[in-house]
Amino acid sequence: MSQEKVDRYKQEKANRKKNIRKQRVMGVVRTCVLSLAGLALVGWLGYSAYDTYESKQEREVASVNYDAINSYLSTISQ
Repeated sequence: MSQEKVDRYKQEKANRKKNIRKQRVMGVVRTCVLSLAGLALVGWLGYSAYDTYESKQEREVASVNYDAINSYLSTISQ
């Protein structure tokens, strides 16, 4: 049993730099993913707030003058 512990310790010591590097890379990846998720959440909340604000504003009503089209159609039908 003791020899197994010694062998395991030697194995961990041999791979220590690789394991530390892997932990650091995973930490950076985790930070990036969480930052992107937070940014997406803030963007979505901002868009929702803007959409709510815009939906409460009065909209300008556009009127179209069809006199030219009606006169053109009446000249064609004659």
